[in-house]
Amino acid sequence: MIKKRDLHECHSLYHLLVDPAVFPYIRYKPQSYEEYLFATKQLIVEEEQGTCLSRTILNETGQPIGSIDLYDIVNHTGFLATWIGIPYFGKGYNRLAKEAFFSELFLEHEIETVFLKIRKQNIRSKKAVEKLSYVTLANDLNPYTHARINYAEQIYDLYQVERSAFLVNSHAIKQEIAT
Repeated sequence: MIKKRDLHECHSLYHLLVDPAVFPYIRYKPQSYEEYLFATKQLIVEEEQGTCLSRTILNETGQPIGSIDLYDIVNHTGFLATWIGIPYFGKGYNRLAKEAFFSELFLEHEIETVFLKIRKQNIRSKKAVEKLSYVTLANDLNPYTHARINYAEQIYDLYQVERSAFLVNSHAIKQEIAT
């Protein structure tokens, strides 16, 4: 479902991320394949430095379909960025990828809080994240962080996932314990 980033999958991923339904919502906006390759190399270096964790999202046949990252990691806290190619929208990959990634973050990397900033007009992402029982709208819970991500204008809602809430409410953890 997810795996460490690899430069070999950049070509497939680049073609998915330049789609007009995806491109406006991604964190890095490469203008060419070479620029995307360079940005992916940078993510791999940042992971080695401990400031980011980046994974490729795979479908059931092992094809790369998107990416999920935790960036700006400081004091066991970071921000989540996820995108999936349009042919894979609405098929449950987002939820599965988040569950797998959060399991890794909270059980293997000592992350305590994950923030998600979602554009107010990105209804698809907001609906997807609000379906997850362990996610909390955090505009009022973390007013400093909410103000920081909206320093120029109010365009983002802030959500958060706490380690404890994920461990109590996660379907992936419950399923793992049951088997």
